[in-house]
Amino acid sequence: MDPLAHLTAALAQLPGVGRRTAERMAIHLVRNSSGTARELATALDEARTKLTACKLCGSVTAREENPCRLCADPRREDDILCVVEDPADIALIERSGEYRGRYFALLGKMSPMRGEGIGDLRLPALLERAATVKEVLLALNSDVESEATASYLRHVFSQQLPRIKISRLALGIPAGSAIAYSDPVTLGRAIRGRTEA
Repeated sequence: MDPLAHLTAALAQLPGVGRRTAERMAIHLVRNSSGTARELATALDEARTKLTACKLCGSVTAREENPCRLCADPRREDDILCVVEDPADIALIERSGEYRGRYFALLGKMSPMRGEGIGDLRLPALLERAATVKEVLLALNSDVESEATASYLRHVFSQQLPRIKISRLALGIPAGSAIAYSDPVTLGRAIRGRTEA
């Protein structure tokens, strides 16, 4: 594979980057003489060596700051756990300013089309983390796969930790949309108006 095609293919693997966008990015990186490619390579290498997943919530954190600052913060509420699909969702919910509890990132959802199932959900770690809380807020997206994942999680909690209240984000996030496309105000309303799942 020639280097430009290889770079394009690598960029196209990023979420939200289609083939055409990847081609434009690759050409820009190759043609740019101001060092953008070198700067990007340095930043990627630094991220690879200095960042890791938080051992408690799964969010991205510095290797020397593990657990992450949110998990280590003693001012956070310990009786509620917000479960998200992706670590990026944590930052979005934080920007709403409405949630002060703890987090857990599943790092996926049940998706038979992508070959992702129950075993990919970090379920044992979730049950361990949820064992001491009073409420689990399922802040999953509203697509079909996320709804199936939420339904499965409700079932598991009802069987294994039946005393825990299970809630979902309230109205405010459009059906078929993702948390990543919601603004902080919408997320804040959804958290304030959450309902029992």
